[in-house]
Amino acid sequence: MTRQSNPFAQRLLDWFALHGRHTLPWQTDPTPYRVWVSEVMLQQTQVATVIPYYERFMARFPDVRSLASAPLDEVLHLWTGLGYYARARNLHACSQGLVARNGGEFPEELETVMELPGIGRSTAGAILAISRGQRHPILDGNVRRVMARVFGVAGDPASKAVVGALWTHSDDCTPSHHVAEYTQAIMDLGAMVCTRSRPACTVCPLNERCVAAREGRQAELPGKKRKRVRPAREATLLIAQTAGQGGSLVFLERRPALGLWGGLWSPPQFNSSQDAFEWCLKEFGDIAQSRMLAPIDHAFTHFDLRLIPLQVFCTPSGKVDEGHDRLWYQLDAPPRIGLPQPVAQLLERLRTGGMA
Repeated sequence: MTRQSNPFAQRLLDWFALHGRHTLPWQTDPTPYRVWVSEVMLQQTQVATVIPYYERFMARFPDVRSLASAPLDEVLHLWTGLGYYARARNLHACSQGLVARNGGEFPEELETVMELPGIGRSTAGAILAISRGQRHPILDGNVRRVMARVFGVAGDPASKAVVGALWTHSDDCTPSHHVAEYTQAIMDLGAMVCTRSRPACTVCPLNERCVAAREGRQAELPGKKRKRVRPAREATLLIAQTAGQGGSLVFLERRPALGLWGGLWSPPQFNSSQDAFEWCLKEFGDIAQSRMLAPIDHAFTHFDLRLIPLQVFCTPSGKVDEGHDRLWYQLDAPPRIGLPQPVAQLLERLRTGGMA
């Protein structure tokens, strides 16, 4: 198949013209910055979830300079609930680097874009294709599924051989013209028609040439990753509360930049309730009362976490000072900081009395 005569792309473009999505927020004025933010938000996250976050983010940070000059806490605050917070930290760091070293301009070369934190080959290709019309194949989750089914690529989708074959097919199918439309079209087809379960094969523009549809292998393709036993972890979350002039306060710490919920604010976490009590007595002194709250279960990509909240009411001594890595969070007038979604939900329940 040559790029000048590409029936795969033409069928897809014809379908996209009639049935594709044309009014997504990032399709309006698709500058490299706007497309970049959307592609990063869309990593492992569905369009419907991303749209309200994207609109709030763009309203506050309409260009790379406004993002670069913002405090990281405000960026993380707007990201709260979207998950995979390293994406927000990388966006912020990238914006500062682009302003400092590139005058705020987004790179034009694929290899240079791939050097930016958090941007791999597929994301870089999508940004340059959609915003600048450059011809680059992509291979996000939706495109992997389409390519695997259409061309009958079986096997572990994480293996080098399978990934290489899928990239080859994606490259062969990417046209030389109308690249921006094609890139959106192939993502739309995977999201709207060639779905993970119950694909709508009868309305798919690629049905006639699809191996999976012809051989009834939709459930088999793409192949399944090797199953691994998901580890489970458990930790105690210390909810230290005290009374302040503006109402109830909860002690929070900023988590280390690297690791779980990096850079976000959370109550201190311990291996056991005993460790939490000992730390609390050392830091705060007297404890008026304490109780265990209902566990919080949260699933991460590679493991499950159960947090056991230990609520203590205390009168802090004068030595408990706020700093850039610790603060007293006022429940009725919360600061604009980044919080993990389970922590944000817990604090809201505390504010409304839902934990009683």
